[in-house]
Amino acid sequence: MSESPLDPIATRLDHGLAELGLTVDHRQRDRLVALVGLLHKWNRAYNLTAVRAPEAMVSRHLLDSASVLPYVKGSTLLDVGAGPGLPGLVLAILAPALRVSLLDSNGKKVRFQRQAVMELELDNVTPVQARVEAFPGPQGGFDQVISRAFASLGDFVSLTEALVAPGGQWLAMKGPAVAEELVGLPEGITPVERHHLAVPFEPGHRELVILAHTGSTQGRS
Repeated sequence: MSESPLDPIATRLDHGLAELGLTVDHRQRDRLVALVGLLHKWNRAYNLTAVRAPEAMVSRHLLDSASVLPYVKGSTLLDVGAGPGLPGLVLAILAPALRVSLLDSNGKKVRFQRQAVMELELDNVTPVQARVEAFPGPQGGFDQVISRAFASLGDFVSLTEALVAPGGQWLAMKGPAVAEELVGLPEGITPVERHHLAVPFEPGHRELVILAHTGSTQGRS
């Protein structure tokens, strides 16, 4: 039997998820593999990501996104500057009870989000095309707001402060320069946790900074 083009992707995904200590069922695994296929297909026409090789997409997009799953709390998550839907789509697949909103102002990227939601049959994801400044959000806000590569920490918090629920948290996925950005946080916002993210197959330094209003250390459960 000949090897399917998706076999190396699935194998790399299996090894990476095992390294992260994450267990998925067959449907979740199939959706994650299909997401890579969709990204690769659309990327040739729409330039959604600089990552071209499907195997690299597994580590830089899927596993990078999955690495923050242990820190996702509560029932609602807003992914700001989601681009093609990362990390939000991956987290929605891994945590089906989580309600995820994907926010981006780029029309072609939001079109991809909508196509992915439809093809992967994700009923817990809502793509939104809007600038963050113009997005009102739901009444009461989101339990957590996440950003993978949206802006500096200071801008990320300032632009989304009205979207975070009372007692909620910001999750900022950052690289080595995060220490410098912590100096520019708005008054009343403090880092409550910092975690090194060991992303399988990726040598670079990755860090998750969890922020909250001063005096609030827990997201809503």
